[in-house]
Amino acid sequence: MAKLHIFASVMRVVLALLALAALGLARPALALDTAVVHKLAFAETSEDKIAAINALVESGDEQAEPLLKALLAGSVQTSGDRVLIINGSTAIDAVTGEKISPVPADASDVVLNNRIRGVLDSAVSALRLVSHDRATRLKAARELADDPRAAALPVVDRALARETDPEIKGLLRIVAASVHLHAGSKIERLAAIRTLASSGNSKTETLLLPLVAKKPDGSWAEPDAEIRVAAQTSLADVRGRLAWGERIGLLFAGLSLGSILMIAALGLAITYGLMGVINMAHGELIMLGAYATYVVQNLFHAYAPGAFDWYLVAAVPTAFAVSGIAGMILERTVIRWLYGRPLETLLATWGISLMLIQAVRSVFGAQNVQVDNPSWMSGGVQALPNLVLPYSRIVIILFAAAVVAGIWLLLTRPRLGLYVRGVTQNRAMASCLGVPTARVDTLAFGLGCAIAGLAGCALSQIGNVGPALGKGYIVDSFMVVVLGGVGQLAGTVYAGIGLGLVNKLIESWSGAVIAKIAVLVFIIIFIQKRPQGLFALKGRAVEA
Repeated sequence: MAKLHIFASVMRVVLALLALAALGLARPALALDTAVVHKLAFAETSEDKIAAINALVESGDEQAEPLLKALLAGSVQTSGDRVLIINGSTAIDAVTGEKISPVPADASDVVLNNRIRGVLDSAVSALRLVSHDRATRLKAARELADDPRAAALPVVDRALARETDPEIKGLLRIVAASVHLHAGSKIERLAAIRTLASSGNSKTETLLLPLVAKKPDGSWAEPDAEIRVAAQTSLADVRGRLAWGERIGLLFAGLSLGSILMIAALGLAITYGLMGVINMAHGELIMLGAYATYVVQNLFHAYAPGAFDWYLVAAVPTAFAVSGIAGMILERTVIRWLYGRPLETLLATWGISLMLIQAVRSVFGAQNVQVDNPSWMSGGVQALPNLVLPYSRIVIILFAAAVVAGIWLLLTRPRLGLYVRGVTQNRAMASCLGVPTARVDTLAFGLGCAIAGLAGCALSQIGNVGPALGKGYIVDSFMVVVLGGVGQLAGTVYAGIGLGLVNKLIESWSGAVIAKIAVLVFIIIFIQKRPQGLFALKGRAVEA
C-alpha cells in the first residue's frame, strides 16, 4: 500500500508539471520589444520609423521578420494602442502574439513612404540571414551585397560567426567590409578595402571609386594617402576580375549566336550547298518550326498541364516533321521542275515564302506569339559574380551540337546518306547504278527543310515567334553557307561559330549595326580572294 501511495503521489506531481507546461505554452509570450513595435507603428517621422526598423534588425530576433514582411505587404494596422498583423478576418497582436477575431472595426493602416519601404527591403534581407534554408540565406546575402546597410551589420556579424557555407560567408564578409569602408576606423577601413579586393561584384567598383576620386578643385576626396593607395590596388584587382567575367560572357554570347546561325544554316547547306537550290523560303520553314512549337505548347497547356515541362521533348520531332513535310511537298510540286535553273528557283521560292507568311498571318494573326521556356530552362548558372550563363542558351548550344552529330551520322552511315552524296557528286552515274534519284532529291530537300524546323524550335526559346521570324536569318544563313564552302557541312559548322564570335566581338566595340556591316564586308572580301569558301569540294567529279 505504501508503494502504491508513493506512486500515486509521483503521478500527481507529474500531471501538475505537465499542466503548468501546457499553460505556459498556451499563454502568448512577448514576441518583440513593446516600445520598438509601438515606435514603428505610431511614430510620426520617417527617421523614427527607420530607427525602429534598425533596432529590430540589430536585435536579430526571428520574430521580427514576420512583422517587417507584413508591414512591407501593407498587412499591419493599429487599433488603440495595439499593433496588429492582419491575416484575412483575424489579427495577431505583434507584441503579445494574441489572436484577435474579428479584426477591430477601428483598425487603421500604418502609413509608409518609399524611403521606409526601401529600408524594409534591406531589413527583411538582413533577417533572412538567420534562416535554416541555405537558398534563403544565399539570396539574402546577395541582396545585401548589392545594397549593404549599416543597420544590418550586427546581424551580419552574428551570421558570419555561425555560417559554415563558404559562398555565403564570402558574401557576408563583403557586406561587412562595405559598411566598415565608410563608417569604421582607419584600421577597419584598410581591412575592408583589402577584403573588397577579392570581390567580383560590379558594385564593389562603385564603392572604391570615391576613395581615388578628386574634387573639382583638384584635391583628393580621400585625404588619407595610405587608404588611397590601398583603394587603387584593390580597384585594379576588382577590375581585372570583372574583365574576365566580361570576356567569358562575350565568348559565351558569341558561341550562343554561332550555334543559332549554325542550326539555321545547316538545312540550307543541304538544299543549297548539296542540291544547288537557292531556297528563299528557308527562313519561312524556320518560322513553321517555331509555330509548330507554339502549337505543341498550347496543346500541353490545354490537355496536359502537369507535364508542361516536357512539351519541348514533343515539340522537337513535331517541328522536324512539319517543316520536313512542307519541304517535301515544295520539292514535289515546284522545285523538281526547276533543277539546274537557280535564278528561277530563287524567284519561285521567294513567292512561296510570301505565301507562307500570309498563311501564318491568317491562321495565327500578325502579332508575335509567346513561347514559354520549361522550368528546367529558366534561370542560369552563376559562373562568376558578374556573369550568369542562361540555361536556355546552354541548352541551345548542346542542342546544336546534337543536331550536327545527327546530320553527320545520317550522311555518313546509312544508305540514304550514301545516296545523297552520290547523287550530289554525279547524278547520271548514280542513276545508272540504280539509285532512285528523284526520291533521293525529295528526301534530301525534306531533310534540309526539317533541320530548318529544328532551328525554329530552338529560336522559339530565346525570343518571340512571329510571321517575320525567318527574315532575320535567311541572309545570315546564306553567308554562313557561302563562307564555309558550298557543299561542305564542316565548313558550315566552322563558319557559323566563327561568324557568331566575330559578330559579338565587333558588336562589343562598335554596336550591332556596325558589326553586321563589318561582317558583310569581310565575307565579300574573303569570297573575292577565295571563291570556294573555307573548305572546297575535292574529287574527280569536281575537278572535271
